[in-house]
Amino acid sequence: MTVYGATKAFVLFLSQGLSLELSPKGVYVQAVLPAATRTEIWERAGIDINTLSEIMDVGDLVDAALVGFDRREPVTIPPLQDAARWDALQAARQGLLSEIRQSAVAERYQAEA
Repeated sequence: MTVYGATKAFVLFLSQGLSLELSPKGVYVQAVLPAATRTEIWERAGIDINTLSEIMDVGDLVDAALVGFDRREPVTIPPLQDAARWDALQAARQGLLSEIRQSAVAERYQAEA
């Protein structure tokens, strides 16, 4: 699961970066963050799909992803009901970046005299 999660994080970061760089040129990049989706991957992993309580149909996932793409969302999360939650996370990350001063060590890491 660690490698799987790290790979997804990389693809998200790459997609967001490409979206920022290429959208001014008319090229749109979208990352789709699906939840559990009804595909053959479950069987290959040895998991009975019928034991999963919530699973999205592929058609619904694709339809939602296309709506997100038409809206030019750089990140589309079909199972997320409240889009403001993602927006708040992104805003918090951007706010954190604005508080980083690369020229000075944060006071909490400075050796005590």
